[in-house]
Amino acid sequence: MEFESNRVHAMALERSRDVPTDAALADVELVIAELFGTPEEPTWPSDHLTGEQLELVSLERLQQASGSVESDAENVHRGLYTEHCVICHGVSGSGTGPASMYQWPYPRDFRAGVFKWKSSERDAKPTRDDLRRLLENGIPGSPMPSFATVAPEDREALIDYLIYLSIRGEVERQLLAVAIDDLGYEETPPNDDLRLRVASSEESDPGKDEAGNIIFTDLNQSSRDEPQVDESDSVEIDVVSTEGELIAISVLQSVVGEWIETTVAPVPTEPIPSAADELHASIARGAKLFGGQIANCAGCHGPEGQGGMPLNDLDDWTKEFTTRIGITPTDADAVKPFRKAGALPPRIIQPRRLAGGVLRGGDEPETIFRRIQHGIAGTPMPGVDLSKSAAGTTGLPPGDVWDLVHYVQSLVQPTPKPSVRVADDKNPHAAAETGVSS
Repeated sequence: MEFESNRVHAMALERSRDVPTDAALADVELVIAELFGTPEEPTWPSDHLTGEQLELVSLERLQQASGSVESDAENVHRGLYTEHCVICHGVSGSGTGPASMYQWPYPRDFRAGVFKWKSSERDAKPTRDDLRRLLENGIPGSPMPSFATVAPEDREALIDYLIYLSIRGEVERQLLAVAIDDLGYEETPPNDDLRLRVASSEESDPGKDEAGNIIFTDLNQSSRDEPQVDESDSVEIDVVSTEGELIAISVLQSVVGEWIETTVAPVPTEPIPSAADELHASIARGAKLFGGQIANCAGCHGPEGQGGMPLNDLDDWTKEFTTRIGITPTDADAVKPFRKAGALPPRIIQPRRLAGGVLRGGDEPETIFRRIQHGIAGTPMPGVDLSKSAAGTTGLPPGDVWDLVHYVQSLVQPTPKPSVRVADDKNPHAAAETGVSS
């Protein structure tokens, strides 16, 4: 069992930059292996991280999730990713496991660092709670099942491993791009100072500067070039790293940092309908917005959310090796090399049928609000500008978005229930507490 290189991304870079990527891919493979280990023995690059980055994932949990499936006398399960995930998501998290071709939609490719269903903003990473909910609940309307029957501690190990695979894959992608765009990789690598590499823990015991930044040994410096210092002298020797090393570690820290910094996107307070007629009025306003020029939800989801609208568009994972580099998705000959490199067949994306359907990302009011405000990462689903300057022209005020939320809920759930206490018409002193997501 091995991590496969992201040859699809390398080929897309080669076509878009008109530069060969074999040399860059070879060096990036070495860096990634040094930083992250293998599927049997994963490592977390703690030597090159600081602060909260060190504890983003647990090496113990990574080791529990990795490798072959087994359990011991104490019922500790190992190989959890292989047991539960690899058949769909593949060894490297590419989304091209053995069962991927038969699923709609395709399993997620974690390596781009792009996730659809989350409480954070569109371009942000999901929170750990987001991933926890996905494992507990699955994704309704998709092949992704619930893993609620898996022990909580095993689910936590899977979350760590998912984050690890995503970071590993995104670092690989970014290093390939940096190698071509900034470091001068072509048919051959650049000079030694610019070559991508990192010092292994065996080769270098990094120190830190006054700011807490790690300083790495220059792997190209021969022993005869090193200053000779008597051990009795109390002289400090500067440990110097190459530019290629510094860039590799900078990319690593940047990707890990995005996972540390992610937060739940705030949602404006929902207006509270004081009676059923106010809720119905909100739904009616939402219906007009749904088909209006600004929101234009009906343009993809169809009138009254019935779906069926013709849409000739793709998700971002498919666009990477097709339309973004000038390839028509239906051109089998042009797509064939990417298919051989591991890409799945291009599929036209299908907007969700909302009427009587299932919302894959969750049907809670705040979840739907975020989906409208931020859109869905990796897809053509756009977000709506909530700024005051855009309201009524290119965007919507929060109150209008809440009207849209209520309308979408009425489509999914024909007898909508407000997320507030609504007075009983027959007994104004009584109130029935209801929830829209029930």
